[in-house]
Amino acid sequence: MEKFHRYKIGVDARLLSEPHTGIGRYLFEVLSRLVDMGHDWVLYSHRPLVNGDWAYKKNVAVKTCAFQSRVMRMIWAQSILPLWAKRDSIDIFWGPSHRIPYFLEDRVAVVLTIHDLVWLHAGGTMRPLSRYLDSRLMPYAITRADRIITVSKHTAKDVENEFPIPSGKVQPIHLGGNISAMHDQSVSLSTLGINHDYFLFVGTIEPRKNLQRLIEAFSRIPDSDVGSVKLVIVGGKGWGSVDVAALVAQYNIQNSVLVLGYVSDDVLNLLYKSALFLVMPSLYEGFGLPLLEALSVGTPVLTSNCSSMPEVVGDAAILVDPYSVDSIKMGIQTMLSNPTLRVKLSEIGLKQAALFSWDKAADLTLKIFQEAVLTKRFKNQL
Repeated sequence: MEKFHRYKIGVDARLLSEPHTGIGRYLFEVLSRLVDMGHDWVLYSHRPLVNGDWAYKKNVAVKTCAFQSRVMRMIWAQSILPLWAKRDSIDIFWGPSHRIPYFLEDRVAVVLTIHDLVWLHAGGTMRPLSRYLDSRLMPYAITRADRIITVSKHTAKDVENEFPIPSGKVQPIHLGGNISAMHDQSVSLSTLGINHDYFLFVGTIEPRKNLQRLIEAFSRIPDSDVGSVKLVIVGGKGWGSVDVAALVAQYNIQNSVLVLGYVSDDVLNLLYKSALFLVMPSLYEGFGLPLLEALSVGTPVLTSNCSSMPEVVGDAAILVDPYSVDSIKMGIQTMLSNPTLRVKLSEIGLKQAALFSWDKAADLTLKIFQEAVLTKRFKNQL
């Protein structure tokens, strides 16, 4: 940022008050690097932070409440947060997840990160309240922001196509792929109940992740092709009526599917490294962080041929039509039956993953903050 000038940067840090998910991991990884690059930081949340040792950073202040409900979280974001930001006289505000408060001081430069436009392109897969709030709050945030970060070129193009914004306001910055966790040596596949080869699904359990078609596709593969290989499903419960146990029972593959739920980063690392391949046939993704996490440890990938997913995986994956059970089935069969292909995809995947970096993401993000300040100054002079 500007030489010899130290800024105070406020961050909507609510996602650090929850177990890591995709956007929460993005915030943690980028912010962990940003605070080591100078300036003063104020992290705001509706309840205490559970991710990160921010108290040990001399240039970081943490301000939280103790609200638990979703309603109070929303009220906090539009009332208490901007009041705190005003009292702290912040220079820059960063909204790392689609939204910003309405009542930020006009003098404050605003940077907004948009991960996807699910509410526009796959709204039926969202919780109705979240869809409604995104449809109301995201357009305002896009207009108010001085600079916008998207996590993929695909999402950048979506934003530019859907909203009348100045050229150069949107900057895609790809995510990194490594997980900031060391493998806990006390955890092994056997302690997780995994005693056979397996392929892996990672993602929040909700409609957009397309688990119903995935499970149906797996059930259609002949036993002679599957052998003893299992499907391991990892991810916390999201919204919607996605009952994995019921789906598995419906297709009579209870002995071939293991559901682990939400797991810690060290367990997730182990699962990625030990899987035959990752399967992620989402209907829509703004980026698809598990894809890159898998590629970064040499695990082959099967994913969808739409939205940002081909951009992330390059030539390092098998692409399928997420709306076609037969396409997903054929992709899984190809992966299971062709170890030579898996080795090839692993090698390509490591090279693809090397193009992405959390350090690079943090460096580019800091430059965007500088641009936001300059843009705000220019606006104020008009």
